[in-house]
Amino acid sequence: MTDKLVVIGGVAGGATAAARARRLNENAQIVVFERGPYISFANCGLPYYIGQVIKERDDLLVTDAESFTRRYRVDVRLNCEVIDIDRQSREVVVHNRESGEQYRESYGKVILSPGAEPIRPPLEGLEEADNVFTLRTIPDTDRIKAWVDNRQPKSAVVVGGGFIGLEMLENLAFRGVHVTVVEKMDQVMTSLDYEMAGLVHAHMAEKGLECRFGDGIVAFEKNGGTTTVKTESGASIECDMVILAIGVRPETGLARKAGLEIGNTGGIAVDSTMCTSDPNIYAVGDAVEIRQRITGQDTLIPLAGPANRQGRIAADNVMGRRSVFRGSTGTSAVQVFELTVASTGCNEKTLKRENIPYWASYTHSGSHAGYYPGAEMIAVKLLFSPGTGQLLGAQAVGKKGVDKRIDVLATAIYAGLSVFDLEELDLCYAPPYGSAKDPVNMAGYVGANLIKGDLEKINWDAVAGLDPERTVLLDVRSRIELKTSGTIDDAVHIPIDELRDRLGELDKSKTYIAFCAVGIRSYLAYRILVQNGFEARNLAGGFRTYLAATENIYLM
Repeated sequence: MTDKLVVIGGVAGGATAAARARRLNENAQIVVFERGPYISFANCGLPYYIGQVIKERDDLLVTDAESFTRRYRVDVRLNCEVIDIDRQSREVVVHNRESGEQYRESYGKVILSPGAEPIRPPLEGLEEADNVFTLRTIPDTDRIKAWVDNRQPKSAVVVGGGFIGLEMLENLAFRGVHVTVVEKMDQVMTSLDYEMAGLVHAHMAEKGLECRFGDGIVAFEKNGGTTTVKTESGASIECDMVILAIGVRPETGLARKAGLEIGNTGGIAVDSTMCTSDPNIYAVGDAVEIRQRITGQDTLIPLAGPANRQGRIAADNVMGRRSVFRGSTGTSAVQVFELTVASTGCNEKTLKRENIPYWASYTHSGSHAGYYPGAEMIAVKLLFSPGTGQLLGAQAVGKKGVDKRIDVLATAIYAGLSVFDLEELDLCYAPPYGSAKDPVNMAGYVGANLIKGDLEKINWDAVAGLDPERTVLLDVRSRIELKTSGTIDDAVHIPIDELRDRLGELDKSKTYIAFCAVGIRSYLAYRILVQNGFEARNLAGGFRTYLAATENIYLM
């Protein structure tokens, strides 16, 4: 147990650590140094204040220094930046950014919570452009909001399709700004696999956004009151403002200067107690390297939930109570207009990189009972081990009920459950809230069917490589669906209700790839076909998943 704790940095990790430490030890001296003017604020709410969804600026403040000090008897020193840690003398060197004073403060233990900083690459014209913004702090928010309020921009370029990029494009659109998205990757939200991101791309296009995927920024050129954004493809996009949201990197400058170990991913290396390579210094939040629960590999997960838990765990250990961080699955969600986009665990890219065997299933289920008004489809992708069915990851996109299902699946992954367990989960059901077969149950049914051999599938990316001499695409949707939505090239159309009576039209020397809108009717078609002596497969996720992955009209 320590008599004096110095916490460097506030917000999620640092403020949580200080509060927890005080609850465990009423007598310890606790000092919090925060280089900015606020000890704790809602980072995740900043875009929504710019978009006027959050009306009052004060609502962004989780607490202020005076309130925090009064409640926890913590010495909070704002606008004070720790510029060095003298490990030998166990002192921190502090620079008061208001007075310019520099002084030393002793410590028994330190908890580092420096966070992550937005990436600002050395692009031509970036420093000269006064209308290019990054977003991390409340002062950043004030600058962006003042620009939007006072200049009333008509157009903006958002560079990057991650959390901040998606939240900012939405909130600028709420303010009447025409937004162009430029993303170097071929999709938004790298936590999603490509075909699931395709559902988001389609929604963005419906909302009038211009999307340039697979294109990076090379330069900015100031033209009076506007800026021209130049891209790798040679495009020039003139706009009134730019949001640079290409990612964040851990702020490790202080840790490096102090000689603390840095991990392979660039974050501060910590053990399961959040202790660094110095036994008197702990670190938490976006700056640290932590264990991914599925792969067991070290990674960076800059999310508020893990940061809060880490702050609590570090405080426990500093105050003599053994506590460990068990890793993270990176559960997250983001709103994109009417859509909720959420994921947990690993995606396919990660599993392939780590050589972890997996199978994938796709389901499209109603957010609640279809006969009750307002039901919306939820697309769920489940990743699981081929033998045991143990859950490895999940992704979901939809308008209602997505967060609820991903939270259930995140809990299932944490508990080590399998697709067979998902079949058996008792989840609440009433017509306004769910269905007797919840989307989570449905995902379990499909995964279990694959393992039991009751279903064989191919994924959307295998369609282009099919041999037309040996395989036939079989569309079992209705004639109305065929007329309104089109179909896959060269597909044979036989509605599911006519299939049994028309089996004589099919060639048993061919393999039939059955598909419908979302995969339910084509599963029945598969069962009919194989039990009548045909070779068959089911197109996983149906026509809807196939379109999301292959409709490149959104790649401008």
